[in-house]
Amino acid sequence: MFTGIIEAIGTVDRIMDQGADRSFRIAAGKLDLSDMSTGDSICVNGVCLTAVVLTANGFLLDVSNETLSCTTFGGLKPGDEVNLEKALRVSDRLSGHIVSGHVDGVGTVKNMFEDARSTRYEIQAPDELIRYICKKGSICVDGVSLTINEIDHAVFSVNIIPHTSAETIFSNYRVGSKVNLEVDQIARYLEGLIRTT
Repeated sequence: MFTGIIEAIGTVDRIMDQGADRSFRIAAGKLDLSDMSTGDSICVNGVCLTAVVLTANGFLLDVSNETLSCTTFGGLKPGDEVNLEKALRVSDRLSGHIVSGHVDGVGTVKNMFEDARSTRYEIQAPDELIRYICKKGSICVDGVSLTINEIDHAVFSVNIIPHTSAETIFSNYRVGSKVNLEVDQIARYLEGLIRTT
């Protein structure tokens, strides 16, 4: 479980093909790994993964073919930056919203423009996620907890303040960039409840 509050920007150090899937070595940047153990969960660009090996300044991940096919991990290259968040502890403050790290789909940055001191990003979601996205609802974009400003069909907008831009990989995005999306869990569970009653 995560909050969508990014703790550090990491870098893809190395990618190793392992048959149909891959291993990724991630340099953790300023992320403190001293309280992590092998086997702990970590959120990388919004994807919950297992740190199978911890190194002096990073960790190794095994990424399945399923994850490669339904997230942006299949397109990552050495040198790419990634958002990092360690798993939530029971005693932690929940500053963002409840995030599972289970990606629902891949979105595309359609437009970006200055909005006072913020930057507004317009992101197209897959059609099957539209029913979970609503104005002022929560969404997770590459692991970042955000509030939806507006939605027009499958395109929603979010505002990124300077602090968030500096502390995440949002400043790397360009029109056409692909991003991992996780919809609000409450919306998902509510749909399931309605469907079964």
